[in-house]
Amino acid sequence: MEEHGMFVETNVKENERNEHEEYLRMAIQLAEQNVQNGLGGPFGAVVCKDGIVVAKGANKVVPSCDPTAHAEMVAIRLACQELKTHNLEGCVIYCSCEPCPMCLGAIYWAHLDHIYFAHSKSDAKDVGFDDHFIYEELARELHERRVGITQLLKDESKAFSMWKECLTKVHY
Repeated sequence: MEEHGMFVETNVKENERNEHEEYLRMAIQLAEQNVQNGLGGPFGAVVCKDGIVVAKGANKVVPSCDPTAHAEMVAIRLACQELKTHNLEGCVIYCSCEPCPMCLGAIYWAHLDHIYFAHSKSDAKDVGFDDHFIYEELARELHERRVGITQLLKDESKAFSMWKECLTKVHY
């Protein structure tokens, strides 16, 4: 089954699909309220665990002067605080838009189980949010990137060897 040229799950049971749509509508509503109230970009996210909303977030980049305050990042931070863990395994995130590279990275680092989204990155590009250049930068060699990047003092740093030997470390 295809919807707007993208693959859509066909094995989701109707009641599960309705539940996913309900949570995705919450994320969309957060995005719409954000625009309506002039609080930030048109993005919302909801994190759920076992069918219960754990956290909600909307884009707060401009009002918080924080370029990392994307809806997904806000929701992930709140979910981690609420569940008192850095590992959101067993949780699902609902996003009004396909996550950008930063948010996708955070979703993987947080070990979320699944992402549901409404608008695609192509839709985001059409309204001025184009992350394509980041994907291009990630594919380049370090010396070819637009932002200068230089490695220094590796031999002075003992942080990694200390971590390797640390008996109390928590892997994540």
